[in-house]
Amino acid sequence: MSHVTKEEIAQRFVDERLPKRSIVGYGFGDFANNLAFTLGTAFLLYYYTDVAGLSAASVATMFFVVRLWDAFADIFAGRLVDRTMTRMGKFRPFILFGAVPLLFLSYLTFHVPASLEQGQKLLYAYVTYAVLGLVYSLVNIPYGSLASAMTQSVNERAKLVSSRFFGGAVGGIVLSFIIAPQIAGLREEKKTLSSADYQEKVQAIFTQTTLLFVLLGTISYGVTFYFCREKVVRTQPRVNLRDTWDTLKSNKPLGYLCAASFFYLIGLFAVGGASVYYALYVLGDIKWVVWITIVNSGISIVAAPFIPWLVDRFGKKALFQYCGVFTVVGGLALFFTPTGAVAPALIFLGVKGIGAALINTLMFGLEADTVEYGEWTSGKRTEGTTYALFSFTRKITQSIGGALGAAALAAGGYLSATAEVANPVQPESAITAIRATMGLIPAVAAVVAMLIFWKYPLTDARFREIRNETELRKQREGHLIAPDGHVID
Repeated sequence: MSHVTKEEIAQRFVDERLPKRSIVGYGFGDFANNLAFTLGTAFLLYYYTDVAGLSAASVATMFFVVRLWDAFADIFAGRLVDRTMTRMGKFRPFILFGAVPLLFLSYLTFHVPASLEQGQKLLYAYVTYAVLGLVYSLVNIPYGSLASAMTQSVNERAKLVSSRFFGGAVGGIVLSFIIAPQIAGLREEKKTLSSADYQEKVQAIFTQTTLLFVLLGTISYGVTFYFCREKVVRTQPRVNLRDTWDTLKSNKPLGYLCAASFFYLIGLFAVGGASVYYALYVLGDIKWVVWITIVNSGISIVAAPFIPWLVDRFGKKALFQYCGVFTVVGGLALFFTPTGAVAPALIFLGVKGIGAALINTLMFGLEADTVEYGEWTSGKRTEGTTYALFSFTRKITQSIGGALGAAALAAGGYLSATAEVANPVQPESAITAIRATMGLIPAVAAVVAMLIFWKYPLTDARFREIRNETELRKQREGHLIAPDGHVID
């Protein structure tokens, strides 16, 4: 690449269009992520309480502790990424070599041995879930950081996050169609099965599913590795801890984004674990989990192709600022929806889902833009740690949101399945707690998030200005580092 001029390097990837295979390939990565991640958010609380037989209170504590650990694992992964440079790039090797260990750990997490005593089961759950979180960080942080290294175009990044969310939504639908109908079918047979036989059969469903996901996920990660290439040049191959700190401490847009995302995601992650309970005890049958997922993921799939157009029309800041209104309206309506009113519940879930789809998609595009802001202020490009700090926020909220959902069940007096009672009758207080987790908590959290994000300073127009300034500064300084680590003279 020595024949390429610095002027060409400076502008090469600013507005270059990505190949369609790269955009589609990036979506395959989040499809694979969700085979492990969404399985945990949607079914792990149910699995631990009603299959493994752990109490809701002990699971609430474990979720808080382990997901807090996950947050710090993200920071470790981000620093590791920023210190890495190989011939395959900074990010892609982690995706290639981490795929199989991650997906196999998902299998182990959903395979608590029935022969263990309660204390041993809880210890097993802690260890497997914690290691799963660490390996997930070592794959997801590089994956999320990869988008900012593939292009510096606002519109092309919008396509990447749209593809990412589309892939994740498809993963969620596949997941629910595989697991929920099988569990629903078993519940029809529960009168003819002992509690132990019922739990054994549900365990078999999770075992077979997670083993299948090892194959599907590995193929999907391989597609991402092959078709998604790093293109953005930098001025140094590795970033030390002091450089990282200098970059992050002056990155005001990242601070506002993390603060607003903190509250938006508390509501999102609280809902994830409550969906199974809402289908079972409010809508009346666990089979409605499939329809809840279809509504939420369907909204995401329908909305995803329009997100680049919406970003071009309104800008990421304005969209992210006001899409929380859908969460507030849908969440409050959902909280007051009567028991058994399936159609209204699905409609209000759809309204809330519009907000969730836009929020959870746009925040990744906003995060990628904060990388350029940090590079503009400090001269150092720290994709790994910038994304890790953003992901750290997501994991903290996952810890709080997941624990909040489990704690709400415990406070409401939720009765876990036991060896003697496979399907206990829940008190009204537990049903109210499930309603609040599904609707009220996300609505209140969205209001707080919108108020915080009001001061976010980085519009798309301002981003383009600082991006161009930074690329011209790189051109003048010279000594540019290509994605494969060699110096461009």
